[in-house]
Amino acid sequence: MYCMSSYRVSRKPFIKKVFLLFIVLCVIVAFYHTNKALPENISYTGPVHEVASSDVRIFTDETFLDENGVRQSEQEIFDEIIRMIDDSTDYVLIDMFLFNDLLGAATTSYRGITDELTSALITKKEQNPDMIMQVITDPLNIIYGGYSADHLGRLEAAGIPVIITDLTYLRDSNPIYSAPWRILGQWWGNSTEPGYFPNPFSTTAQKLSARSYFHLLNFKANHRKVVLADYSRGGEYGLATLITSANPHNGSGAHSNFAVRVDTKIWTDVLATEAAVADMSNREFLLPTREISIDDADVDEDLLRVQLLTEGAIETGLLSLIGSLGAGDTLDMAMFYIADRHVVGALKEADDRGVQIRLMFDPNKDAFGREKGGLPNRQVAHELMQHTLGNTRVRWCATHGEQCHSKLVLAQTDGAVTLFQGSANLTKRNIGDYNLETNMVISGPSTDPAFVVTQTFFDEQWNNENDRLYTFPYEQYADDSLRKTIQYRVMEWTGLSSW
Repeated sequence: MYCMSSYRVSRKPFIKKVFLLFIVLCVIVAFYHTNKALPENISYTGPVHEVASSDVRIFTDETFLDENGVRQSEQEIFDEIIRMIDDSTDYVLIDMFLFNDLLGAATTSYRGITDELTSALITKKEQNPDMIMQVITDPLNIIYGGYSADHLGRLEAAGIPVIITDLTYLRDSNPIYSAPWRILGQWWGNSTEPGYFPNPFSTTAQKLSARSYFHLLNFKANHRKVVLADYSRGGEYGLATLITSANPHNGSGAHSNFAVRVDTKIWTDVLATEAAVADMSNREFLLPTREISIDDADVDEDLLRVQLLTEGAIETGLLSLIGSLGAGDTLDMAMFYIADRHVVGALKEADDRGVQIRLMFDPNKDAFGREKGGLPNRQVAHELMQHTLGNTRVRWCATHGEQCHSKLVLAQTDGAVTLFQGSANLTKRNIGDYNLETNMVISGPSTDPAFVVTQTFFDEQWNNENDRLYTFPYEQYADDSLRKTIQYRVMEWTGLSSW
């Protein structure tokens, strides 16, 4: 009896030491993986290119309630993407975050975009087997190895290589979880065999193993939405870039979104940043084999300045833009998520300087058939409205199951406009060098057709024009909850959130 008691007492210091050692190891791993060097051409600041105004075009998806209260959608983005694929002859590259037909808790989809895009790619490959085609996507689409995605298998069977991004080389946005996961959990692998846990992305798909959830909780993604495709027009051969906020995802079929297509120059930067993703995923990246001209635009044409930014470079560029605005300048923003403290601070300082700010936010209530509680946008909106000197106004998208998914900033000063748009939400995860993101910055005179279309897109929704209900006033979803404000700030700081 005495020996047994001594044994129990002696075990306690040993267990305590092991536990403390594990905590210290977790702290070291967390520090390293939140500060480690990023792969080459990740967090990329591209050169500023001068391009012809005619080489820049805008495409939009809008969802609204008509005069009878019926939800309607008018969509251009994936029609244009499929047209780009149909018109191509030599090269197509797709990098899309959500590329699946899962609906969450919803029972129907507005549009079967996943199959449309898959079929367009396969049809083009069958028509021209020698074409270079490749798809890059996020591991969420195979639920981190726990789900077999039929459409991705169809692409591979058709000879179109699919690169599932290896996210382990990116920094950890949720270090409280990711540090112990890296030590204990990442070695477990996964299996597409049915598991015992409900599928969070579909109520009808097979159940998952716990290992899928263990991967999911790292809250990390290749969140890019990029298309490259060659074209021939009037004897001119080129490579067009389309950067958007839209996903080829059936559950996102009715979302409002925004896209820009540029038909010259910037494709060189896209290839560099996409090759970086393939390289860190240990996969071959296929480059165009046909020579593509990158001649300067004709000096007689109206010119726009275009730049590619990815990851943390997006935040740097946006903060510089907001900081350059002064009294009488305007800033319009349509944003799915806003939470980043640097951006919030910059907007408050811009209000202090007299910048006229209009913010059109998603109310963060709809998520694929499930209802959310409004974080983080309602708490950020409350903070901005409490701070304003009368220069900031907020309206909420009038969503009815879908999401107001654009990531758009339009700033105007002295007749010049800068358009910021792409895949990145304004959260620490999206623009703090954690997720993979791609944005495009375009600047030029306010009279340029691209800016006129963009301003019209924003104004129609802000003003509920043409007997359409797009937005509600701020009071509709105003939320001054201190508990939710603390919750938002803790979640944003720690990374314990999905945004």
